Amino acid sequence: MKRYRIAPGTRVDLSNVNAGSTKGAPKGGKKATEKAFADLNARLEVLQEKLWANHQHKVLVVLQGMDTSGKDGTISHVFEGVNPMGVQVAAFKAPSPVERDHDFLWRVHLRAPASGEMVIFNRSHYEDILAVRVHNLVPEKVWKARYRQINDFERLLAEADTVILKFFLHIDRDEQKKRLQERLDDPRKRWKFRLGDLEDRARWDDYMRAYEDVFAKTSTHHAPWYLVPANKKWFRNLVVASVLVDALEKLDMKPPEPEEDLSHVVIE
Repeated sequence: MKRYRIAPGTRVDLSNVNAGSTKGAPKGGKKATEKAFADLNARLEVLQEKLWANHQHKVLVVLQGMDTSGKDGTISHVFEGVNPMGVQVAAFKAPSPVERDHDFLWRVHLRAPASGEMVIFNRSHYEDILAVRVHNLVPEKVWKARYRQINDFERLLAEADTVILKFFLHIDRDEQKKRLQERLDDPRKRWKFRLGDLEDRARWDDYMRAYEDVFAKTSTHHAPWYLVPANKKWFRNLVVASVLVDALEKLDMKPPEPEEDLSHVVIE
């Protein structure tokens, strides 16, 4: 899945990226991919347990994407089976009055992972560049400075043994239209529909340009962005799980030694 990693300084033209691509999927299509994904789920469960037990490294997973891109679905599928004791999800909405009284990264740093933890950001500090830029909520000089500030923040986390993986779940406008209509038509899903989704949809091109700048300025060696084709949910899950498992396996974590000498213990 290295093909989906955005190299530092790379300028991506999202209008030329196929959101329905399945390049890298196993031969056999969806059925074979789901089998491979099940294996990845099992490996992730073991790796997350080692992460928690060793209590040395930290993992931060950032999920970004347009409305209906599948952030919630990615969390529920990719992280199915992991120990909830060592995994947390943080969702960043519009900042509260207290949060607005601090710097924009204050609330984000509070939710960063501790040793042994894996934290998933459902939206993230990048909203403080993306949304504020598109909706003109702060002056340009303010949001432009945040590229550097975010890079400094993520470098700090990385130097404190945090593995940072950032995923942009890329769907096209036709797929979003289909998913929004499904939410509107299904009484069980209608609670997810917001009129604000339509406002953001009307600014699609502005968001794409904002994301392109984010990738070019903040995809680094220590905190890379992955551009995930997300029209097909089963392939989206495979890409995210593959990248995550590969990153954790590279840590080469071993089970910790017992705190006491157990060589003499006999259980009768």
